[in-house]
Amino acid sequence: MTLACCFPYRRLRHRHGCSAVAALLLSMINLLAWLVLRLESHAWRALLDERQRWYPQLADKRPSPGDPLRYAVQTLWLLMIRPAAPVHSPHRRWLAAWSSVGRACGRLFADVGQIPPRVRRSTRLRRGADWLERIGPRRRLLLYGVIGILAAGLALLCITEPFDYLAQSVFVLLLWTLAMVVRRMPGRFPTLLLLVLSVIVSCRYLWWRYTATLNWNDALDLACGLILLAAESYSWLILMLGYIQTCWPLGRRPAQLPPDTRQWPSVDLFIPTYNEDLDVVRTTVYAALGIDWPQEKLRIHILDDGRRDSFRRFAAEVGVGYLARPDNRHAKAGNLNHALSHTDGELVAVFDCDHVPVHSFLQVTVGWFLRDPKLALVQTPHHFFSPDPFERNLGIFRRQPNEGDLFYGLVQDGNDMWNAAFFCGSCAVLRRSALESVDGFAVETVTEDAHTALRLHRNGWNSAYLRVSQAAGLATASLPAHVGQRIRWARGMAQIFRIDNPLLGKGLNLLQRLCYANAMLHFLYGLPRLVFLTAPLAFLLLHAYIIYAPALMILLYVLPHMIHASLATSRMQGAYRKTFWGEVYETVLAWYIAWPTTVALFNPKKGSFNVTAKGDLIQEDQFNWKIALPCLVLAALNFLGLGFAVWRLSYGSTEEIATVIVSSLWVGYNLLIIGAAMSVAAEARQVRQSHRVQTPLTVALRLPDGHLFPGVLADYSVAGVAVRLQVPLPLPLPLPLSSGIEVNLLLRRGEREFAFPGIVRRYDGDLLGIGFETLSSQQKIDFVQCTFARADAWLDWHHEFGGDRPLRSFADILKLGCEGYRRLYLHLPRPLRAPLRHFGRLGRWLGSYLPRNPLPLLSSPLPTAGP
Repeated sequence: MTLACCFPYRRLRHRHGCSAVAALLLSMINLLAWLVLRLESHAWRALLDERQRWYPQLADKRPSPGDPLRYAVQTLWLLMIRPAAPVHSPHRRWLAAWSSVGRACGRLFADVGQIPPRVRRSTRLRRGADWLERIGPRRRLLLYGVIGILAAGLALLCITEPFDYLAQSVFVLLLWTLAMVVRRMPGRFPTLLLLVLSVIVSCRYLWWRYTATLNWNDALDLACGLILLAAESYSWLILMLGYIQTCWPLGRRPAQLPPDTRQWPSVDLFIPTYNEDLDVVRTTVYAALGIDWPQEKLRIHILDDGRRDSFRRFAAEVGVGYLARPDNRHAKAGNLNHALSHTDGELVAVFDCDHVPVHSFLQVTVGWFLRDPKLALVQTPHHFFSPDPFERNLGIFRRQPNEGDLFYGLVQDGNDMWNAAFFCGSCAVLRRSALESVDGFAVETVTEDAHTALRLHRNGWNSAYLRVSQAAGLATASLPAHVGQRIRWARGMAQIFRIDNPLLGKGLNLLQRLCYANAMLHFLYGLPRLVFLTAPLAFLLLHAYIIYAPALMILLYVLPHMIHASLATSRMQGAYRKTFWGEVYETVLAWYIAWPTTVALFNPKKGSFNVTAKGDLIQEDQFNWKIALPCLVLAALNFLGLGFAVWRLSYGSTEEIATVIVSSLWVGYNLLIIGAAMSVAAEARQVRQSHRVQTPLTVALRLPDGHLFPGVLADYSVAGVAVRLQVPLPLPLPLPLSSGIEVNLLLRRGEREFAFPGIVRRYDGDLLGIGFETLSSQQKIDFVQCTFARADAWLDWHHEFGGDRPLRSFADILKLGCEGYRRLYLHLPRPLRAPLRHFGRLGRWLGSYLPRNPLPLLSSPLPTAGP
């Protein structure tokens, strides 16, 4: 209904003769009435009623001129994330309509990968498969070869053919559409197709960079362009090698052992230690004592390079072997070789002194040695029950995959497909005869583990990788210790690449060479990462054209390369590393590994082995200015570049506006990554000597009066536990519990039940904190074996993070980047904070335009019975 029926239109027209003005006025009134009256509809009333939920940043603020833009940005964000309606939502109908656009787009691709039943039953399809079987293996191989040659020729044509703006746009659009359709298909073939599309686009980009983007007429342009091109070539090489390495992960399963234990091999279990605290080593030894293996065939040895009497007495007390040597030559490798010369087991298991094995470790790993007589090594993942500095400082422990999940979750599994899985220094079993054939553990580099595996593969031995967590240890506790560990790894890999290059020499097949080369070349990312973080400054500060091409053409080549690489890696790596997070890790470490790796390439003998510090304490929150200094310098340079960008937009040539905008976007992205890296330098407080593990275990609590109450462990450590009682609350009578009372914690391992005396340290409702101070040595062993050494202790920790969503991941990195600059501001000296307060206000004003996730909607209350 409108107001036209009651407006004296005819009378106005005849009386004044201004029909055009009247018609315009009437149209405006009708439009205004339609807009206003539409606000009374049920859908709009539902939106206004839930404005607090959908627009949380706008619900309780005073109106301002920027609110329409804020509403538009938030609306677009809600359409992108497609929020779902709860079951008991009173506005399910409106919510379903709100997200119908997003669901329709998703439904367009959801069923593409489903093969219709009539196609599966097709006689033509079956006849084609039968024909392939009848032509024989030679002709089939020839057919596949012809198809491969034709496909390679077509790919080469797509890579090298020059296109104008329109042709490149159409080409990019077609490949992007195909990728968006394929990415939602199930199975391995769509993954391989995404890899092929990424390879074509990336190779085309690199070909274009080499053939059409270098300015040979200007020395500065050419020098800066070649530096960037070298960094891009390195990244392209690592990308291609990574695709080969991980395109077909093997997914090996444990091999069954024979039922007759007399056929099981004897095992020497080595626990090397140098300067670690006895409390760290004690837990590992307690767990090793409970490994399910015939006692007469398992010998545990503490390899003490520190020659400490306390370790000797502890070994005698618990009944394990103790080996020490008069010197410390060749560090850990020398320690292991000394132990090899004093033992004779058929197999050798190696655990770092902080890696606690579960009792099923040998039963899971040893079966493959009996199945394959040429097998030299079985490696399992390195799992950590304590957060590393990234996880602790960013608050993402057990919420995001950590830095090592990609390697132990995907890369090593991909290596196993090509018989290139290598030794990682711990949580592994090796065949003694294989080690003796290569003169023991390698001592020429500081990464004896990977170098030993390379020698084993050169001598014709096989390796295996089982992606089953069978041990857990302590992660590096502080950021300096973490950086020092990565420096040693990077230096060692560069040393191996220099003195025992896998691309040269005998004994390796092609794919083994590529897998080892990728593992070693990966640690050379320091210099390329620094180049990418400073490359746009060459134009903004020096006016050097690092990519000598129009801005639009740069976008038409760069963006498809980045998007297809992100789609392919997200498909393969999404469960092990989220998009953009790898760049944060590399940015933190780039400065520190660039110099050691460069030196190692020219002088491989330079550098010494350093023991990774574990169990460090951080008494209070602090900002590590020394570690963050490279990021501070990079941030300052990039902010300076933004200042020059504003100057060039204001006073520079109008023909360079597009180039300035593209460079500014690049600088903005760099500042985002640098900010995220700086947030890691804000070290969180860490004062626990014993790290608590949050794993629910069914327990029982026995009170002094003999009453038993069921409960679940909220967390546990070697020093105590937190128990949540499973009793109805409130109780008719309060439990006779108070701080200082003695109780017994009952835990099961298999069919046996163990009681551990403890003292209640805190009691809050149904949650109790219990400390262990009077446990005997045997009770400590039993407690470790009931908790840390359970066969399923770590199986539910991996890959519970959901799939990768690149846009959501980018939003997380955006927030993290802003958080990094906020933390930097909070840790600045007070005199420096005052001038920056105004910039903080500006940042908050700009941040008010950022979209927010909708607040959770509570279910509508169920009707209750009346009195």
